[in-house]
Amino acid sequence: MDITALDAIDVHTHVQISVHDTPGSGDDTFSAMADYFKAGAVRKFTVPMIAEYYRERNMAAIVFGVDSMHVSGKEQSPGNEEIAEQAALHSDVLIPFASVDPHRGAAGVRAARRLIEEYGVRGFKFHPTSQGFFPNDRMAYPLYEVIAGHGLTALFHTGQTGAGAGTPGGGGLRLKYSNPMHIDDVAVDFPDLQIILAHPSFPWQDEALSVAMHKPKVYIDLSGWSPKYFPPQLVQYANTLLKDKVLFGSDFPMITPERWLADFAKIAIRGEIRPKILKGNAARLFGLG
Repeated sequence: MDITALDAIDVHTHVQISVHDTPGSGDDTFSAMADYFKAGAVRKFTVPMIAEYYRERNMAAIVFGVDSMHVSGKEQSPGNEEIAEQAALHSDVLIPFASVDPHRGAAGVRAARRLIEEYGVRGFKFHPTSQGFFPNDRMAYPLYEVIAGHGLTALFHTGQTGAGAGTPGGGGLRLKYSNPMHIDDVAVDFPDLQIILAHPSFPWQDEALSVAMHKPKVYIDLSGWSPKYFPPQLVQYANTLLKDKVLFGSDFPMITPERWLADFAKIAIRGEIRPKILKGNAARLFGLG
């Protein structure tokens, strides 16, 4: 990856269909999420499709799925191995993350180690609400030990989610799991673990800012919201005390980088801070030069 040739690094994109399937509009859950994001008709993207999309826009992207087997009863599709293998074919613009449901226990820990050592994944995505666990549950700690031991990154969904939004009972998903304050314990117990708090953390934005301020290896990504809706305190801290710890993320395909960047251009982020958020902070975090 030639970091100097890129305009931005999107640290939050979702792979939602396998290369072995036919891309389409998606199921009812996917459509409900698109409604939540007011995204209109949204396609599901394979890894090669994401690579082509971001290459055309002179950007790099982190790609992942979400393993929520415990709650959903369904295996992640496409699987971590496919995402990693396909991303390796497009390493000029893609960085693979994996996802392992902490409820998988010892088998999940073995899978995580194999994904790192054999497939070259660079981090792991956790979605506490979709996976049904508190991040500081000791059940997940063996997974964190593997991730931290390899010097990689754990990215946690925080705050409200589009998953299950608008469906009866929110699809059975519980928002309480995604309070970023639970991740403060993880940052204490794994001080070498690089952590990203994904999204403006409504309704716990102040908690997220506090954790990122207090713990040196905790970052915040700005995905999942149009920047025009960012809380004032998030903009304030991105401009000042957290200027080196805030990262561009879109939540593609629900929010496109074009939509995000167009709105980002209109908010009061200082000119010298914008390149840090769009590329510099992520490049440093992932050792991209």
